[in-house]
Amino acid sequence: MRLRFCLLGLLALAGMAPPGPGPGVGSVTKLPVPRFVSLRTDEVNFRAGPGFQYPVIWVYRRDGLPVEIIGEFDVWRHVVAPDGGSGWVHEATIRAHRTFYVTAAQATLRRAPDEGAGVVAYLDQGVTGTLDSCIGASTFCKVSAGSEAGYLSRDDLWGVFSGEEVK
Repeated sequence: MRLRFCLLGLLALAGMAPPGPGPGVGSVTKLPVPRFVSLRTDEVNFRAGPGFQYPVIWVYRRDGLPVEIIGEFDVWRHVVAPDGGSGWVHEATIRAHRTFYVTAAQATLRRAPDEGAGVVAYLDQGVTGTLDSCIGASTFCKVSAGSEAGYLSRDDLWGVFSGEEVK
């Protein structure tokens, strides 16, 4: 029992929601945790802890890459990248702009949110773009990548939760 209270105390200190169903609320921003944001620049340091005194464990060189915030502490956000890399980033290196990352070997960008709709383009794994909207019950999200826009299956992308509505 004592260990559980210590764990919950550490999670609260780190700005993370305790384990359990449903999203939590960030201790600093009061925004949902977890939530998706994107990298602001093409070089973002992921640190071992929430502060400049902690070593850099990853450097992500991908402006617009979606990351999932899983915790908060002061001006630091604990994030996870699409490849599973995690670390702490300064709030100035991320933005609320929603983006996506193609996880399928090749995803089909369609003209309408339907498997039978015409093809706009094929997007290879690793392609990123803007997540324009997702209807909660739909299996598709409206996206844009480069000069192309259309609908991608949620199963083929990373950057949105199952059933999440994005406006």
